[in-house]
Amino acid sequence: MSKYIITLAALLAMGMLVTGCENDAGNQALLGAGLGAGIGAIAGDSDDALTGAAIGAGAGYLLGSGSDKQKAQQQEIAQIRAEQQIVSVWITNSNGSKIEVKLRKSGPNFIGPKGETYSSMPTEDQLRPVYGF
Repeated sequence: MSKYIITLAALLAMGMLVTGCENDAGNQALLGAGLGAGIGAIAGDSDDALTGAAIGAGAGYLLGSGSDKQKAQQQEIAQIRAEQQIVSVWITNSNGSKIEVKLRKSGPNFIGPKGETYSSMPTEDQLRPVYGF
């Protein structure tokens, strides 16, 4: 009877994998728990299944946590690279106020916020008709 309960618990854990978690640590912990419980149930009794689930969940969490950290670092690097490609030009309007126009560097070109492309760094006079007044 206890093998049926453990098998059912393992199946439920595997079913939770289908819905997924917000991060790799949670997903890997669920997978590890399900696999550990299944292996423990096959190898022994209910205590072995619970031990297997606990060990599997812990190992899965550690592996997934490392993956989450790596993804966060990659996103941070991508953000820094994207910010390095942004150039600001300040336009002085006819009333003396100033407005910032952020251009994105794309190869040799600069792309304005409205999608217009400049073959070189645009001057304030070139940007004023589009963004200033």
